[in-house]
Amino acid sequence: MDHQLVFDAERIRRYDTSGPRYTSYPTAVQFREDFREAEYRAAAAGSNAASAPLSLYFHLPFCDTVCYYCACNKIVTKNRSRTGPYLDRLLREIELQGSLFDRSRPVDQLHWGGGTPTFLSAEQMQALMDRTRKTFHLHDDDRGEYSIEVDPREADAGTIRLLRTLGFNRLSLGVQDFDPAVQQAVNRHQSEAETFAVLEAARASGFRSVSFDLIYGLPYQSVASFGATLEKVIAAGPDRLSVFNYAHLPELFKTQRQIRSEDLPSPAEKLAILKYTIERLSAAGYIYIGMDHFAKPDDELAIAQREGTLYRNFQGYSTHADCDLVAMGITAIGKVGATYSQNLKTLDDYYSSLDAGRLPVFRGIALSHDDRLRREVITRLICHFRLAFTTIETAYGIVFRDYFADELAGLQAMQADGLLAIDAAGITVAPVGKLLIRNICMVFDRYLAGASHRFSKVI
Repeated sequence: MDHQLVFDAERIRRYDTSGPRYTSYPTAVQFREDFREAEYRAAAAGSNAASAPLSLYFHLPFCDTVCYYCACNKIVTKNRSRTGPYLDRLLREIELQGSLFDRSRPVDQLHWGGGTPTFLSAEQMQALMDRTRKTFHLHDDDRGEYSIEVDPREADAGTIRLLRTLGFNRLSLGVQDFDPAVQQAVNRHQSEAETFAVLEAARASGFRSVSFDLIYGLPYQSVASFGATLEKVIAAGPDRLSVFNYAHLPELFKTQRQIRSEDLPSPAEKLAILKYTIERLSAAGYIYIGMDHFAKPDDELAIAQREGTLYRNFQGYSTHADCDLVAMGITAIGKVGATYSQNLKTLDDYYSSLDAGRLPVFRGIALSHDDRLRREVITRLICHFRLAFTTIETAYGIVFRDYFADELAGLQAMQADGLLAIDAAGITVAPVGKLLIRNICMVFDRYLAGASHRFSKVI
């Protein structure tokens, strides 16, 4: 695996359009509301024949305060009692979902996302994991990849010890930026001390991997200010880093209207921040995985990429490509067999469905042969920056150059620009093309025409 990455500002500006992040293909834009509970149950039944391991995702949507940049599905409240009715329904959903899947199928991956999962009390977190372990076949050792998103403002050393006892072995910490002016502008006040205290508690408790989330493009950021945050993060040495591009879409996300456009860094400054970040992380020994992810060379993401087993799903890059993803909680998106599905989006609808004994699936899609073929092409490119034609031809019974003649023609301009190389064996993304991998994948997306306005900018 060639980890070389080249930042070319001119080519980035030329290709900086809007496009999907490809956490799925087809993307959620294509989900249909005629895919409901019956279709999901059929997919689950079919998946048992393959006996693939399971991946469980739980959406815990509650947050104490709102971060203005956030585009996640969340419920902002200071009323902790609201978690009780939600947890009651989530436990019911676990029972309904568990009845669909063979108990022998091991859970190789588990993730609690939010919102703020540690908004739950210690007793509630214990109850949720107990019910999960009773219903599904969780590992009793550290073989599974069991992760949780943690807001350091909602956790302390005791919380981290509890999470380790519950079986979690990976932690993702929201940091974003330590600069006080930036924190004030986005309504996220978080000290360095509480952040690093959680990191040290995770290490002391034996967590196998800790990731930090940063965001560039927020109000008042500059190369100098973001660089100061970056130096503190590098000194702390997390195993992984996600450095997300802030997509300012106030017309879609109401809370972003609290951020003034005039306070955002200019496009040129934003690119300069990205360039500095890449150079500094590379110098510090981190490997560029793809999109916005970096990892130490011995981290499982880096190992999976070297071994050709890296995958991408709704939580980002993953090491478990062979799992069926069972998603629970409001808005949660799963992948079972050759289908995607999404749960109802409001608490009232979610509660009503489960109170009636129904799975809360409200839309989804059954993938066609063409969908599965294109998903494989996009996944290999976005995870490994290369694609062997014979691999696709053998798996899907096609002649790649015939089936994708139009797409290969569409890549010619990118090849002329040095973003990639096409030869008789396949496609290889060049170091200068890696930051524009979404653009390359978009050429293979047959649904994209006319829909780009629904997505964020690629850089």
